[in-house]
Amino acid sequence: MGDREAIEAANARFYRAFEALDLEQMDAVWAHGSDVACVHPGWPLLTGWASVRASWKAIFDNTAEIRFTLGDVRVAACGGLGWVTCTENILSQVRGQVSVTSVLATNIFEHGPDGWLLVHHHASHILGGPPASP
Repeated sequence: MGDREAIEAANARFYRAFEALDLEQMDAVWAHGSDVACVHPGWPLLTGWASVRASWKAIFDNTAEIRFTLGDVRVAACGGLGWVTCTENILSQVRGQVSVTSVLATNIFEHGPDGWLLVHHHASHILGGPPASP
């Protein structure tokens, strides 16, 4: 399997862990260093594995169901880093409320002894169309 395919597989594991609301699975897809970072939509920047893991626990504890359909998936690799950009089309149930939303995401993976592990996840709400051309 080439780097791009391995990164795409690591990205799929991340979304499977997210949909399963399974903290142990999420533990397995992330690096656990002090340099990992995460930005959930509307949240501040979280740095270090302890903070990132605590965010996943909070999300999982308060989410009854979540499903992703990914669009515009792009995978790239250079050296020991790989990244995936995509649109997350999300169906979720949180505190009894069902919502459908789209989020832009970037997932950055680092290759190490345990394979490709997530080191940065950044997801932001889509606020509108593209900026007007000058």
